[in-house]
Amino acid sequence: MDQRRSAPEGDMLTHGRTTDTAGLTAEDRLEDEDYPAYSMGAAAEMLGVTATFLRALGAARLIEPKRSRGGHRRYSRYQLRLAARARELVDQGTPVEAACRIIILEDQLAEALRINAEYERERAAGD
Repeated sequence: MDQRRSAPEGDMLTHGRTTDTAGLTAEDRLEDEDYPAYSMGAAAEMLGVTATFLRALGAARLIEPKRSRGGHRRYSRYQLRLAARARELVDQGTPVEAACRIIILEDQLAEALRINAEYERERAAGD
């Protein structure tokens, strides 16, 4: 099961998900949505937010960036999508903590629907 999308309540969506980068080629890394490719500065610029906003998302337990060997935060494309959704909600007036909780719940619902559809396909194939 994809732990990123089914994190227990209160856990970060990326908690428990590991990406073994040891054997990945450059092409693999480019295609891996969980590969921590973006520095905080690059992520903030791409999203049009501040580094403080990204740190707030971490404090609210929405995303947990990986750390480079030098200790710098590194974000994946998946995390940037979550941050972009958080920015949309915050721009509409939703407090950061509430926006993060909404996104976590949306993600959990999407995962539950995916599992249910898979179960229904398996059940239909068995009939």
